[in-house]
Amino acid sequence: MLDPRPFHILSYGTLLGVQVYQSFVSGIIAFRALPRPQFAALQAKIFPTYFALQTALPVVVALTASRADQPLGVSGLLAPENKYSVLLPLATAFVTGLVNFGVLRKLTVDTMRERKHQETRDGKKSYDPPPHSKEMIALNKKFGRLHGLSSLVNLVTLGATIFYGVVLSKKLA
Repeated sequence: MLDPRPFHILSYGTLLGVQVYQSFVSGIIAFRALPRPQFAALQAKIFPTYFALQTALPVVVALTASRADQPLGVSGLLAPENKYSVLLPLATAFVTGLVNFGVLRKLTVDTMRERKHQETRDGKKSYDPPPHSKEMIALNKKFGRLHGLSSLVNLVTLGATIFYGVVLSKKLA
């Protein structure tokens, strides 16, 4: 049987690395370095892949979790000693990644599209200094709420991933 432990460590490291890099390095650098339209275009291309990884990798991590060189399997993940230390953080990371991938990303993109149409009607960018039309004010608020919620969900995913990393590190000693 193939030893799952290397795949477990590599998939966990990839999950944590992607999350930290996108959340705290590349996104911030891109926001500071690019004009807003180019930044938005870049993020629109990055986020589908990022959220897909954030959704799929916790599943890979869970499927490669093991005791000695034997995979835990579903029954092992559901075992009382693993429910809160393995299953809960990885399920949390999966579900929150899925929410960002399947729900919040679409709502945010739709709102950005609506803002583009409103910019055409108003003859003014959404990020230009005020005053703005009532419609643009409402769209900016909606975008801000969705972006904030997506960021919060992303941080929950990261927190669950780090929690599992602490659990995993205790097995290395």
